Amino acid sequence: MTSQAEQLLRAMFEAAVAAAQPSLVVRQHLPQAPKGRLVVIGAGKASAAMARAFEEAWTGEASGLVVTRYGYSVPCERIEIVEAAHPVPDQAGIDAARRILDLVSNLSEDDLVVCLISGGGSSLLCLPLEGVTLADKQAVNKALLKSGATITEMNCVRRHLSQVKGGRLAAACHPAKVLTLMISDVPGDDPMDIASGPTVGDPTTCEDALAIIERYGIDVPASVREALESGRGESVKPQDERLAGHETRIVAAPQLALEAAAGIARDAGWPVHILSDAIEGEARDVGKVLAGIALQVSRHGQPFEPPCVILSGGETTVTVKGDGRGGRNVEFLLSLAVALNGAPGIHALAADTDGVDGLEEIAGAVIDPTTLDRAWAKGINPKTSLGRNDGHSFFEALGNQVITGPTLTNVNDFRALLVEGRGEGQSAKTPGQGEER
Repeated sequence: MTSQAEQLLRAMFEAAVAAAQPSLVVRQHLPQAPKGRLVVIGAGKASAAMARAFEEAWTGEASGLVVTRYGYSVPCERIEIVEAAHPVPDQAGIDAARRILDLVSNLSEDDLVVCLISGGGSSLLCLPLEGVTLADKQAVNKALLKSGATITEMNCVRRHLSQVKGGRLAAACHPAKVLTLMISDVPGDDPMDIASGPTVGDPTTCEDALAIIERYGIDVPASVREALESGRGESVKPQDERLAGHETRIVAAPQLALEAAAGIARDAGWPVHILSDAIEGEARDVGKVLAGIALQVSRHGQPFEPPCVILSGGETTVTVKGDGRGGRNVEFLLSLAVALNGAPGIHALAADTDGVDGLEEIAGAVIDPTTLDRAWAKGINPKTSLGRNDGHSFFEALGNQVITGPTLTNVNDFRALLVEGRGEGQSAKTPGQGEER
């Protein structure tokens, strides 16, 4: 039976996702009708829903093409929707990128391009540089995902291996003007990091991308190294005249989702504290830190007096060393549970607002003070699961997964800790119990 604490945590997550729905936010940013044509393009997990929201609100003529993740398509009448792979690109993404470039290749200064961008666009809008194959890009992408690199670092490399990222798509639209509407899924909401900034000038360089590859010891194909060392992968810079007059708007972001969740908690009578919408770092390290904060609240009433809800967002990373079914949210939760060690009165939920954590069609999971005991009762060692990066298997066995299906939006990770009241000033387990078995 679902506890009241879990019901509140799930209600907060649902509110966070609902607040970032394209149907709510896109219509607030419609452009003025251009003298010429209006062409709609885009990429991302939320881009199809954004396209439908734009169609429903736009009364004039429009046409275009948007690429989204497999399973995330929604019906549109004037804008074509195609699907491709995420998080590792495939041929369908390349075909979509070529078609989008063709759509914007012969526009005039009287035309307007509306570009709908959301998280996931880096993989979905994939067109490697000449001489770099899809297999090369896939290899680099997989290595980056496992390396522990931040999203900013990963996107820097991606921008310099692409014919569309790093401002190249906007440059291809010249002399037409471009209005980019973005749903942010990156810490800090920097437009050049959302889907690797296809319509945004990029101040980073090929040398920066090479430094990241060296920093994480990534063995890249010879074609990738040549493209970066020769400088032919250089991106379009912010001062490029082809970007003059373009406009970029963030229409939804992680902070918006956190505030919506906070409203649900306050309505239920819970004080709420939002730590940050941009927490980064290794997921298991973030789990340990937030466990420390929750225990300090429970035991000493600092820095917040319990009962309370503690919210945070951002995008953690996982350096994959095991062979399990993992994702950054379940890795965070498993680390959190181990660090809390069954402390009374502390519950938590962590999930990705796009409904997909890692490679699994699972948003995340929940924990409570019984999580470790229930795992041990099933013969599951929590630390072993964490060491194998096997969070999804762990929470599946306990029946504590959060499964949403495609949410049609993406404003990054959502984390909520609920601290019910003052604890006993010590762990719920005595030395020699629990994790020492």
